[in-house]
Amino acid sequence: EALKNPSYGLLHAGFFTCGFHIAFLVTHLPGEVGLCGLPAEVASGALALIGLANIAGSLLAGWAVGRWRSKMILFWMYASRALLVLIYLAAPHTALTFYLFAIGLGVTWLATVPPTAGVVGKLFGTRYLATLFGLTLLSHQIGGFFGAWLGGLALAHNGDYQWMWYADALLAATAALVNLPIREARV
Repeated sequence: EALKNPSYGLLHAGFFTCGFHIAFLVTHLPGEVGLCGLPAEVASGALALIGLANIAGSLLAGWAVGRWRSKMILFWMYASRALLVLIYLAAPHTALTFYLFAIGLGVTWLATVPPTAGVVGKLFGTRYLATLFGLTLLSHQIGGFFGAWLGGLALAHNGDYQWMWYADALLAATAALVNLPIREARV
């Protein structure tokens, strides 16, 4: 029943992109920092800031799910990721840029989990929530594989991550849009 539901498929598409985005960044952000001529401490600091901001973002998302429609929360999270990547590309690549980028991304890092699980629960109830969210998480992991792998291919073939950043921004924007037609009851 779930696999025939278009809203469930759209949720998988968004979460695939989330996995792509996260795995690309966590795997290749240190390399990007190095390509920009910055010390390794900037990469480790940026990853630490992602983790700290992740705590706040996850708590905030859990709170927001009780107040607004989860699909709209997901829309804004994915849209903000696309915008943050585009701003990063246009900004000078300094330590401060990486730190601000990391904080912005960290707020949405795992914050997609509460609204995604919430939509699954609203669509199908809680009886099979663990199984159905687990399948959604599988799409996240498949996206993660492609984010890490294609980032490596980009670096090996082009010597930088330029086209991956644009692909990431495009996928994040697409993920934002595919959440809008999800059929979710109003809060």
